[in-house]
Amino acid sequence: MSSALAIAGVTAVLQHYLGNVYTPLTPALGGVVSVSAKAPDLIQHDLDKGTAAPVQVNLFLHQVTHNSGWRNQGLPSIGGDGMTRLKNPPLALDLHYLLTAYASEDFQAEGLLGYAVLMLHQSPVLTRADISNAMTTIAKNHPTDKRYSLLGAAGLADQIEMIKITPATLGREEMAWLWTALKADYRPTFPFQVSVVLIDPEFPPTTALPVLSRDIHIEAGPTPLLFELQLAQHQVAPAQGDTVTVIGQSLSGVTLVQLSNPRLGINKTFAPDSVTDALVKFKVPTDPSGLPAGIYTVSLLFTNTLGAVIMSTNTLTMVIAPTVSGTPTLTPTTNPPGTLVGINCAPNVRQNQNVSLTLGAISAPAQIFDTQTSSLTFQFPTLSAGKYLIRLRVDGVDSPVQIDWFAKPPAFMSPFLTV
Repeated sequence: MSSALAIAGVTAVLQHYLGNVYTPLTPALGGVVSVSAKAPDLIQHDLDKGTAAPVQVNLFLHQVTHNSGWRNQGLPSIGGDGMTRLKNPPLALDLHYLLTAYASEDFQAEGLLGYAVLMLHQSPVLTRADISNAMTTIAKNHPTDKRYSLLGAAGLADQIEMIKITPATLGREEMAWLWTALKADYRPTFPFQVSVVLIDPEFPPTTALPVLSRDIHIEAGPTPLLFELQLAQHQVAPAQGDTVTVIGQSLSGVTLVQLSNPRLGINKTFAPDSVTDALVKFKVPTDPSGLPAGIYTVSLLFTNTLGAVIMSTNTLTMVIAPTVSGTPTLTPTTNPPGTLVGINCAPNVRQNQNVSLTLGAISAPAQIFDTQTSSLTFQFPTLSAGKYLIRLRVDGVDSPVQIDWFAKPPAFMSPFLTV
């Protein structure tokens, strides 16, 4: 693979071989031909000074695009934590050039362009030897300029794909738009494409250690699967300390329950309360600081006698609900006018969680806090007298409310805030 200097390396190699084409043609073309790799507006700036147009050929890289053939190859491989890079796919690029001829005499520009296009036609592939020879010669011709020595170390000659040159087609409108954007007068131009340049990302991948021993575990019967979660009657979402029942198949031998929340970086394992072949019961751990409210995935793990995980079930989505404790505080405010409501909650809320409080049908976001906390404040408009049902929402999960299901119709029982 090549380094990030590969794009510059392609331009330097093309410039070198175009210069070789024109070296013996000085008498036929009416002067020494220079080959540049500048933006056309810089050349136009020199021409606007009133000097005669030079005998010059210019290479301009006007666009870089992803190579469609390599774009879906070697997709990034990331570990289960979503951050550990396991391998680096190459950055595959196509380079789009404009080859432009500048001259002041009749037929000079056409002659310059003809020899350049013929060279590109006769050498549609830059071989590894061509690239290596060009890089070596360029470095020798510029011994004091480190740019050229660094190009030789770009690895362009060593990449898997060869460098191929193909003509490109630009319509009149595209060409006119392009030269207008370049703020330069149009000159005879040949567009072409170079592909493919493979740039190797510099991120160090993680490599697995060699296998020292193989612990093969064979289980007869159906694969362990989780089907659904069962909660207590009338329970919408479990809070810390509540019991959850997982229904599945082939669950005998489960030793650990795993709760994961990748967004918050949480991966907590603990032992279940009871295990049978068809169900597993566990209590949501009471951990105010380590297990915040939110949306989790739950899976069951099988371990060997050494405690190493040998098998895992599929995952189910599970939420942990926040709870409101104590009596909220009410503080009138004047700027802005309204009521500041303070509550205590469990478990603690983290800074990057989305928190809001609903009183009846009125909601307000939490005031800014910069540390993990169990005390929150919310700025509401002025609350009129009455009873408001309290619901705290953390990362889309609402705190539970008590309902009298035997009343006709059912009625809310708590928690209420009386103003």
